[in-house]
Amino acid sequence: MNRFFGLLPKPSPLRPKSRVYDLKERLDWGEPALTIIDVRDRDDFNHSHITGAISIPVDSLLDTAAQCFEVTRDLYIYSNTDDEAAAVAEQLRAAGFSRVAIVRGGVAAWKAAGFPVEVICSGSLS
Repeated sequence: MNRFFGLLPKPSPLRPKSRVYDLKERLDWGEPALTIIDVRDRDDFNHSHITGAISIPVDSLLDTAAQCFEVTRDLYIYSNTDDEAAAVAEQLRAAGFSRVAIVRGGVAAWKAAGFPVEVICSGSLS
């Protein structure tokens, strides 16, 4: 099986500003490990988020990242705007994380490309 993957073209390397296509290519490839972080509020995350993303609100991101991720882990960040995501990415870089990218366009660009999203239903059905 490793031989098969050796024949496939390698995905694009992590870029500070990544397109949704770059991230999807990495996910489809399956290596190396990466984490997608949605820093929007929990309601926005529950409404719709990139499949496989985890929700870590901005106010707890640095503490959570320090406890959960190695500083060399590939982190893909998105928010409501690219400017918000870029500010968060800078905070992570300043904290010593060396492989941080923003996902340009966030979940809206992901949906526009036709890639899968997840929704978390809350409340009761009546």
